[in-house]
Amino acid sequence: QEQLKESGGGLVQPGGSLRLSCTASGSISRVNIQAWYRQGPGKQRELVASIYDGGTTNYADSVLGRFTISRDSDKNTVYLQMTDLKPEDTAVYYCHWMGKAVDYWGKGTSVTVSS
Repeated sequence: QEQLKESGGGLVQPGGSLRLSCTASGSISRVNIQAWYRQGPGKQRELVASIYDGGTTNYADSVLGRFTISRDSDKNTVYLQMTDLKPEDTAVYYCHWMGKAVDYWGKGTSVTVSS
């Protein structure tokens, strides 16, 4: 049963923007941290951004000032607004929600930044 589903990926030119969405469906236990990871070609999966229960956010240095993580609790959705995209942002982006005893991953959405 798919519980997290990402959407919003695609092909964009350098300098462009995309907004990724991660929506939960079905039975989701309480989570404390909602995050976006990415895995570029030939690279390890890395943490991009996270948002905690109280609203605190953290970003990887490589995306600070360009990406913004947010959530709409009523819609059970977390967003990643990406601006000023660079070729090195090309990756499959995954959402990851974590709670005290639960750990959910989506299947990913592909982002390609190329002219």
